[in-house]
Amino acid sequence: MALVDRARRAGADAADAVYIADASESVSVRLGKLEDVERSESEHIGLRVFIGHRSATIGSSDLSDAALGELAARAIAMATNAPDDPYAGLAPEDRLLRGAPVDLDLSDPTEPRPQDLRAMAEAAEDAARAVAGVTNSEGAGASSGAAVMALATSHGFAAGYAGTSRSISASVLAGEGGAMQHDYAGRMARHSADLITPAEIGQQAGDRAVARLNPGRMKSGAMPVVFDPRVGGSFLGHLAGAISGMAIARRASFVLGREDEQLFDSQVVITDDPLRPRGLRSRPFDGEGLPTAPRDLVKDGRITGWLMDSASARQLGLQPTGHAARGASGAPGATPSNLHLAAGTLSVAELIADIADGVLITELIGHGVNGVTGDYSRGASGFRIIGGEIAGPVAEFTVAGSLVDMFKGLTPASDLEWHRSINVPTIRIDGMMVAGD
Repeated sequence: MALVDRARRAGADAADAVYIADASESVSVRLGKLEDVERSESEHIGLRVFIGHRSATIGSSDLSDAALGELAARAIAMATNAPDDPYAGLAPEDRLLRGAPVDLDLSDPTEPRPQDLRAMAEAAEDAARAVAGVTNSEGAGASSGAAVMALATSHGFAAGYAGTSRSISASVLAGEGGAMQHDYAGRMARHSADLITPAEIGQQAGDRAVARLNPGRMKSGAMPVVFDPRVGGSFLGHLAGAISGMAIARRASFVLGREDEQLFDSQVVITDDPLRPRGLRSRPFDGEGLPTAPRDLVKDGRITGWLMDSASARQLGLQPTGHAARGASGAPGATPSNLHLAAGTLSVAELIADIADGVLITELIGHGVNGVTGDYSRGASGFRIIGGEIAGPVAEFTVAGSLVDMFKGLTPASDLEWHRSINVPTIRIDGMMVAGD
């Protein structure tokens, strides 16, 4: 708040400041030997000032009194020379969070010691290397981190929250020479108690790598495509980008003009839940000081609205939705928090039972997705589905389609798990084009 006051005294009509601090420690091992130990700490403060409808944002990692004074002066000078933006400004004062932020249990009070992290990394790699067929290791790691975020505005908001992170990962190779295949496994959580064991991580990594050995090739054609939960979450990311207020305001979204259409099956529900306890992207308030709340982004198969910060909301003549996010540099943008696609009623076995010839995708490669047109084309690898059963591995093929058509044909299975920031069950989409041999 002191920095905001400095900016006001220097000539700003309004201002806000964000403080972000984090510390992390990680240990990695490879082939049973310690490979790296890293420790990092950082502090950063960002200041945004408004002079009329002109604004500027500036940040610094120097938090000394003299540096903050200079920061405020430079921000005012920048704003004075900035172009006029009729949509610029702080969030509406009457919509700010009032009272203390809700406790979302984001901080684990027990911090692992470096030797604990090393032991976890070693256990994960040992388990992966013990899987028959694993021939080499790309390493395993464990990490621990903590972060604090605080926001203050000139119109009366001041609050912050803290969170921790814990993670374990392993990546190994199977096979020999040019036939080698790699895969990985990992888990991240706010609390150590929510992680699975290092041995389970290693087992998953080893089993996945071995399962990919001797891949075949796919024939080209239209067929049912099934997406593993590890990759299926990307569809929710594409949707979130398409319904962001800025994309809509710029008329750069494939869902523009489709607000009243049923884009998904009527049973499909997609929810954003920023108040999920221990959620990886949980937050009690957004990057402008507005309260957050769970919201169905898709209900009865229809989009319920846009994700908006204050600037995009003003441009669209609407109200901000509590989805603003910002770092220490740059203006806020709208992003979702913890997303999930509600589980369906069919088990995975039931979902694929009638597929005579299809493919299960476990890895997507490249970024061939056009957010404006909805055109979708990505490299992939995975497993054949023949006669309703998962068969041998396949690689080096491409799947393509239109996101609008893909959304309409999307069917979720019942195997939803809750350990990612985007959680989805196994997803089936019929009629996608596969390009192989």
